[in-house]
Amino acid sequence: MPTVLITSDSHGFKDELKKLKERYKEKVDGMIHCGDSELDFNHPAMEGFYKVAGNCDYDPEYEEELMIDIKGLRFFIAHGHRHNVKITLDPIAYHAEEEQATIVCHGHSHLAHATKIGNQLVINPGSIRLPRGRREETYAILSWGNTAYSVTFYQLNGKEVKSLSQQFIL
Repeated sequence: MPTVLITSDSHGFKDELKKLKERYKEKVDGMIHCGDSELDFNHPAMEGFYKVAGNCDYDPEYEEELMIDIKGLRFFIAHGHRHNVKITLDPIAYHAEEEQATIVCHGHSHLAHATKIGNQLVINPGSIRLPRGRREETYAILSWGNTAYSVTFYQLNGKEVKSLSQQFIL
């Protein structure tokens, strides 16, 4: 079953990103960082991530958004600050739909969630440094097969946040 690690809003955390990469390097098919790392694009902690610029990232090498395919699944990745994700998910979902993406990954609000919008799955992994709406810092693991999708949220220590984890059919 293909699996992807999704994180965001690490705001300067380096060691934590390195630990996540070590924990999952042989277990996932891709790693995504949805912005606000506050690290240079080529910083060793960011190596191996598909990554975009957040509103706190100033290295011009970062793209504002990315379209990628992992194991036959199309992802749209953006931080979300240019799509008003703190107000509504509609603009980012619409933009991703135009790009024919099934999975939308974003950050910015620091609010961990997975939401189905039409035939898309919109995932915000939360923040591994400054969570909002809950105490636990979070990142997400997306797994899929055929039409079934599983989004599991974890704390940095690897403990699952069961109240956030969900299953979807698209």
